[in-house]
Amino acid sequence: MFTGIIQAVGRIAAQQDRGGDVRLRLHTAELPLADVQLGDSIAVNGICLTAVELTGDGFAADVSRETLSHSTLGELAVGAPVNLEKALTLSTPLGGHLVSGHVDGVGQVLERRPEGRSEHFRIQAPAAIARYIAAKGSICIDGVSLTVNRLNGAEFELNIVPHTLEQTTLTHLKAGARVNLEADVVARYLERLLQGEAAALPAEPGGVSMALLARNGFL
Repeated sequence: MFTGIIQAVGRIAAQQDRGGDVRLRLHTAELPLADVQLGDSIAVNGICLTAVELTGDGFAADVSRETLSHSTLGELAVGAPVNLEKALTLSTPLGGHLVSGHVDGVGQVLERRPEGRSEHFRIQAPAAIARYIAAKGSICIDGVSLTVNRLNGAEFELNIVPHTLEQTTLTHLKAGARVNLEADVVARYLERLLQGEAAALPAEPGGVSMALLARNGFL
């Protein structure tokens, strides 16, 4: 688990194809690694990766096809900056919100404009995760914990203060940019819980429907 409070901005130092998967080598800049061991988790642009090699100035991690297909990680070139956060501990201040590092989908920045000293963003989320986003709720964008200001269907708006922009890769975002999105983990578990016994039914195209519930005696 993570908090969505970025600890350093590193960069991708190298990429190596491994039969469809990719091994990434990351330079971690100011992120302290003295307490990191092989097998530890580090979030890279909001994606939980496992350190399989420690290189002195960074670490290496393997990225699966599944992760590449559901995030922007495969789109980043060598040298690209990335947000970094080590996994939280019981003594870590929870300054953001609980973040799992499991990306729900990729969104797109529709608009960026100044608003006071902050920057206002309008972002399009995939339709499949729109139901997990709530006004004044939390959302994680490229690993950064942020608060949703307004909603309009699958579009949401937020303001990012200067400090957050200066300390993360979000400062580089422009209209058209693709970003990793993770909704509040509580919303996903709540939806599953509300399905009740229907959660144990076999999956069908389109998910749980009224017809499916009726056929199995729930209506």
